[in-house]
Amino acid sequence: MKHYFKIAILILFAITSCKSKKNVTDMDIIENISAKKIISNHYDNNFNQKTVNANLNAKYSDSKMSTSINIKLRIELDKTIWMSATKLGFPVAKVKITPDRVSYYEKLKGTYYDGDFSMLSKWLGTELDYEKVQNILLGQAVLNLRKEKYDSKIDNRLYQLSPKKENVLFGMLFFMNPDNFKLNRQEMTNAEKQQLLSVSYANYKNIKGEQFPENINIKATDHQNLTTINLEYRSVEFNEELTFPFEIPNGYKEISLK
Repeated sequence: MKHYFKIAILILFAITSCKSKKNVTDMDIIENISAKKIISNHYDNNFNQKTVNANLNAKYSDSKMSTSINIKLRIELDKTIWMSATKLGFPVAKVKITPDRVSYYEKLKGTYYDGDFSMLSKWLGTELDYEKVQNILLGQAVLNLRKEKYDSKIDNRLYQLSPKKENVLFGMLFFMNPDNFKLNRQEMTNAEKQQLLSVSYANYKNIKGEQFPENINIKATDHQNLTTINLEYRSVEFNEELTFPFEIPNGYKEISLK
């Protein structure tokens, strides 16, 4: 069922605005620092564990339907992202992403996808790769902020970063929390295709010294069509031995994402 695929994939992109729960410093005045310093602090707080093993609840809604599912999420940093979705205790879909491949199958209609990131990039209106997907899940900027120059300002008690050099087709905005320099929100727009992909991180939780997102709120707009996903982590563990079981069942029909 394509809706389950959308849920699983949009969870990764990992994508307007959500107020943070005390995720901003209580100081009345936020220090006005340079974009370079904001970026440096962001990477000083980079995720620094080898694996993630998490359980979460997901709520999905678009113009045609709304549903809730449970998801097991496993990540081996820089190698594998794996998800298994269940509804009412029954398995409905699995996703496995590696640096060069996206694989997926769903049980209800017996369909699957097995290919590169090109179709997902086309569908979501922004170029995607493994690193971008992983960064979104971990509350890191989808782009390497060290490669470009950015303007900064304080907007609604957040540090806002925008590229000095505008891209004709794609727009990017990053909003950082002053207390931990993790992302409160990041937005990617494709003006030509009238697409917006926005990921908000409602708040973070300190787990064994890591600032990890407790909630991820996703909005994907394509012309007048709006898809929303709200995620809530129920449990998160780091540095466990993980497996990533995935095998497309025989007889399933290959699908394309359009």
